[in-house]
Amino acid sequence: MDTTPQTSSNGPLTRLAFPFQWLFLVGLTLGLAGVMLVGALPAALLIGPMLAAVATGALGSSIRVPMAAFAAAQTFVGLLIGGSLEPAILASFGDIWPILLLAVLATVAASSVLGFLVSRWKILPGTTAVWGSAPGAATAMVLMAGAFGADARLVAFMQYLRVIFVTVAAAAIARLWVDTSGVDAPETDWFPALDQTAFAITVATALAGALFGRAARLPAPYFLGGLLAGAAVHLGGGVTLELPPWLMGTAYMIVGWTIGLKFDRSLLRTALRALPQVVVSIVALMAFCGALAWFLHVEWGIDPLTAYLATSPGGMDSVAIIAAAASQDVNLSFVMAVQMARFLFVLLAGPPISRMVARWAGG
Repeated sequence: MDTTPQTSSNGPLTRLAFPFQWLFLVGLTLGLAGVMLVGALPAALLIGPMLAAVATGALGSSIRVPMAAFAAAQTFVGLLIGGSLEPAILASFGDIWPILLLAVLATVAASSVLGFLVSRWKILPGTTAVWGSAPGAATAMVLMAGAFGADARLVAFMQYLRVIFVTVAAAAIARLWVDTSGVDAPETDWFPALDQTAFAITVATALAGALFGRAARLPAPYFLGGLLAGAAVHLGGGVTLELPPWLMGTAYMIVGWTIGLKFDRSLLRTALRALPQVVVSIVALMAFCGALAWFLHVEWGIDPLTAYLATSPGGMDSVAIIAAAASQDVNLSFVMAVQMARFLFVLLAGPPISRMVARWAGG
């Protein structure tokens, strides 16, 4: 781990040696992430470490995660997303393109308006507000935002707060709509038996993606390089990437630590001051997506629960689990097609949209 002293506000941890600061962070991470896992809260292995790191940074710690570890974590997150692009879901885009177009453009437009207002009213600065409001895979949005000049820490604050709100709301509505108590998500086998050949291919793909991202000078080079490499191997070669839970859990933890340790007391005060307005913007976007789901039900006859889960603004992995648990009442392919289409659109169009909206807002 990096032991170079960093600028930090004074606090109880400032006087401790780096090994003891790391011990504090690891212990707090185990406690918070463990509680979240037991409570089946969303993104526990990312949000738990991030909250632990925020507390550690606010208490005066000056430790930082090495850039090489953060680069590797980004690459594996990109690999996971690229490897999840299934041909059947992509093929379905052509069959339901009018619905996809409406759902994607309407949700992105609504989130951009909210980002504009948050920026215009000086609640959060410029592109930070726009990326923080963007609907899509939260971790991907945070990694992309940092590469385009936004404050990744505040983007993470907005994105993961929305993940919690959306996931809790979607789970509650699904539970009211259909009894999912007997079909909970299966327990995770953290250390499954590895297919050595597939794992070697996965590691080689990650390395190739990271090198390509750097050589091509992509924004967020490790994340996008991993995503493109994962998609190429999975879609082009039909290879199923071997990404065991322990590996992805470690990657999420490193991303959470990297973001959280950059918080200091001043930035934390900024985030807490913005909390009421951010919550209002999250609830407003959820209400808009609920109205959009109702419109899809009325105009196209899509069942309400499927429409609601498909248009939920974020928490794609959590929404997928909830939809799978209610599979008899939900068209899972439709839900994932809409969620994936919106994610890909934001991934491609997010940078120019954020810059444009920030200019309009005077950011």
